[in-house]
Order: sequence, then structure tokens, then C-alpha cells
Amino acid sequence: MRNIDRRQWLRTMSLSGGFALLGGVNAFSLAAPQTFGPPNSLAKLNSNENPFGPSQRVRDAITSTFDTACRYPFQSLAGLVAMIAEKEGVTKDHVVVTGGSTEGLKAVGLTYGLHGKELVAADPTFQAMLRYAENFGAHVHRVPVDETLGHDLEEMEKRINGNTGLVFICNPNNPTGTLLNKDKLRDFCQSVDNKAMVFSDEAYYDFITEPDYPSMVELVKEGRNVIVSKTFSKVFGLAGLRIGYLIARPDIAKRLKGSVMANTNILAIAAAKEALRDDEFYKFSLAKNEEAKKHLYKTLDALNLHHIKSHTNFVFFKTGRPIDTLIKEMASENVLIGRPFPPFYEWARISTGKMTEMEQFRKALTKVMG
Repeated sequence: MRNIDRRQWLRTMSLSGGFALLGGVNAFSLAAPQTFGPPNSLAKLNSNENPFGPSQRVRDAITSTFDTACRYPFQSLAGLVAMIAEKEGVTKDHVVVTGGSTEGLKAVGLTYGLHGKELVAADPTFQAMLRYAENFGAHVHRVPVDETLGHDLEEMEKRINGNTGLVFICNPNNPTGTLLNKDKLRDFCQSVDNKAMVFSDEAYYDFITEPDYPSMVELVKEGRNVIVSKTFSKVFGLAGLRIGYLIARPDIAKRLKGSVMANTNILAIAAAKEALRDDEFYKFSLAKNEEAKKHLYKTLDALNLHHIKSHTNFVFFKTGRPIDTLIKEMASENVLIGRPFPPFYEWARISTGKMTEMEQFRKALTKVMG
């Protein structure tokens, strides 16, 4: 397996020159033509999916696995665990493969939220773990984001007490797209992990453009009380196949495996293995995401709508009108946008998509905003 060298990729690709590096957008077989589609087509920009995936190599890997789909996935899973361990620089005992990162989030929420334990998290942030833990009796301290819409780490630390089971960090954050200062993040994790388990949700880590930005897997390697989740749903384009993973100290990983419910399947495992090998599609996805974000920024700037610089595959912007109303108005123009994220009821989250969808979004928003 040839590892994806993300840092080298970020060094060699500037946001303006990434397509030249790839030989132009049409150098990749799945690149969409730079023409705008029919006006009545649906632009699905509400779930932060990669519209270009799976890659052709991954599709071939899936279809070639059909003959073994009658078998249980244990042997194939062991091979994927080995590949993930090599990619992350850990041993196989550190890896827990899950049915999408959401299953990993729920398994951790169950493990550290039972028996009335407390969780601490930013607000708004991704809710899957928090709501699942609440279903089993956990109490969640939701700490409002700061003035930059980023995690207020100081206030989050104040909420930690003797009954705190876990501190949840989504970085980059969903739905705000903000990124924590890497030094502050590391200092925070090191100062609180002796009081509670720290969970770092890194679903959007691949989209970070800051050079040498560390994954909190580095703290796992140091033996800290830190759990990291990653997914194949975003940059790799495998959201519908449901496969992700957790990285944790071996004793913690063993405990988490006991809370995993559905696991994954043999076709998803084959897809994930090939996705890790397909550097070309990985780079292509990052380049297309940057192209789409630039188009989104240009649209929002033209309409004088305040937005947050995003380190993800979506953009959070202030609508100035109730989000429920805007969702309906945009749907009437065949554009689906993100759900409400309380308490930000006048903000909208827009996923990146193909350029046809970005142009459709521009026309629809311009019309709806008058």
C-alpha cells in the first residue's frame, strides 16, 4: 500500500494551482464537464457528501468482491485494519472499524455516557454521539461557541467535574467549519485527559489546508486518554457504504469494540481498502472541493452575506432570515440545503458539490434573497 502523504499534497498544491498539478480537471476520468446542467435538476447540498465518489477504482473493487459477499467479513476486515494501522502509524490493536464514523460516535457515547455520566461539547456541533448518550441517561453540557463560532475551550474545561465521562471535540467543527488553533487544542487535550476521556471527531480532517496541522492520533500514540474518529464518507466518497474507524490506546480500543453494534460489510471493506490506495482520486476530491468553496464564497460575497472560512466541504453563512423558511424556498428552486442547527436559526450550511450544482445554488439563492 502506498500511503497518502497529506502534508506533501498540501505543500505541493496551492489553492489556485491544484488543477494544473493534476493535469487539468479533465485529467481525471470522473471530472465533470465545466458546463451547467439542466435548470430542473436537483442540487443536493445538505449532507456534506462527495458527489464524485466512489472512484472508478473503488467501483471496480466493489464489483469484483460480489462473489465473496456470501462470506463473513472477518478475514477481509483484518486486512483493512492493517492498512489503517499503517496509515495512522499505530499498531492494529489501536484500530476499531465501525459502520461509518457515526457508529463509532455512538459506541463511545454509550461507553462513556452510561450510569448518568456527563459529557461536555460545543454548541452547535455534530449531535450523533450526544443525543445517543442522552437516550441512555447521560447529561450533556452544551457550551456555546465563541464569537468566531469556534469551540470555547476555556469554558468547556470549566464544565468538567468528577462525574464527567467524556469531552467531545469536533474539529473542524460541523456545522460551523471552524478549526481550532493546533497548539491550543493540544494543550487542552493534555490538560483535561486526566479528568475525562477526550474524543476528537476528525471526519473533515483531510480538508484542512493549514500545513502540518496535527491529528490527535499523535496524542493516542503518547498513551493519552484520547479517542479519534475518522471516516471514509467524505473525501473518499463512500458515505453510502457506511465505514469509518476509531483510533485509541489498545486497552480503550478493546473496551470500545464491546460497544460496536452493526460493524460494517465486505463490500465496504473492499471499497475502503482501494480508496486508501487511490491517491489520484483523493487529490482530485480535494481540488474539486476547493474549487466549489471558491464559487460559494464568491456567491455569498456578491450577496453581502456573512460567512465563515471553512476547513471542510461545506460553508456556514448568515441568512438574515429563519432557516426553516430558507430551506423551503431553496427546495422550491430544486436546491437542498442543511437542516437547522440551533441556536443558529438564521444560519445555513451549504455542502460543496459539482460546479453545475454550485451554479444552480448561486442562481437559486440570488432569486430567493431578492
